[in-house]
Amino acid sequence: MTSKLEQLKQFTTVVADTGDLDAITRLKPVDATTNPSLLLKAAAITGYADLLDKVRTDAKGDIGLACDAFSVAVGTGILKVIPGRISTEVDARLSFDEQALLAKARQLIELYEKAGVGRDRVLIKLASTWEGIRAAEQLEREGIQTNLTLLFSFAQAQACADAGVFLISPFVGRIYDWYKKSTGKEFAGAEDPGVQSVTRIYDYYKTNGYNTVVMGASFRNIGQIEQLAGCDRLTISPELLQQLSDDQGDLPRVLEPGNAGEARKVLNESQFRWEMNEDAMATEKLAEGIRQFARDQEKLEAVMAEKA
Repeated sequence: MTSKLEQLKQFTTVVADTGDLDAITRLKPVDATTNPSLLLKAAAITGYADLLDKVRTDAKGDIGLACDAFSVAVGTGILKVIPGRISTEVDARLSFDEQALLAKARQLIELYEKAGVGRDRVLIKLASTWEGIRAAEQLEREGIQTNLTLLFSFAQAQACADAGVFLISPFVGRIYDWYKKSTGKEFAGAEDPGVQSVTRIYDYYKTNGYNTVVMGASFRNIGQIEQLAGCDRLTISPELLQQLSDDQGDLPRVLEPGNAGEARKVLNESQFRWEMNEDAMATEKLAEGIRQFARDQEKLEAVMAEKA
């Protein structure tokens, strides 16, 4: 019997949710994704010390540029050991400014291209705000493909699909956390609200012929991953990847095209904002996620400033 990780790879593209190059090399995912929190952890890894010094020196005191250069340099290093793509996140503090998101995304792509990495190997990560979705729509027209993150609601998934974004990252674990805290209940298997959210989105996309890739993210345990086996992609931490690699049990496919999904519905801005307002969990977790990434971005800037 092969491991659950190898079985999962038969019908789901596995993505590493880390900036740890050693873990990526060991676990051999197809793609990888980073965010400010993961980059902050990477900055503390001894192996990145020389890189931190280099980007700080090259940026000549521009802390924002140093952070972007570090993000791109980490991504470029990861691309040397994976066959697929790296997702690189735009500063979360720009999440409600469409034009600023566009400018930063283009800058990151320019830095990658200067490093010899084509845009076909990069996904630009944006928070799934209305402004983020609109910026992604424009970037897709320019040939810059996107990963819409911090996605908690069905409305966000609907808007992303209609904008033609390349990929969405619906968060499983954070939805689970919210419902566990608000109800005091434990959830497992198909009853997990995070699992139910991704399943609903997956069925909706396949029923309506959307090409947008569904990549489940933010897992708390391998049970959540098992319930989403068959999803287009799953981005998984090294710890959970290792657990899957060590487990020799059977892993059947759960999600697959052909299951009934809801009819297509296109949301305008006011409808989108109303649907988000009506979803207390999604509103709270989106705001919390943006704040958390913003704080970690500020901490990364502080690391760069200290080294300067």
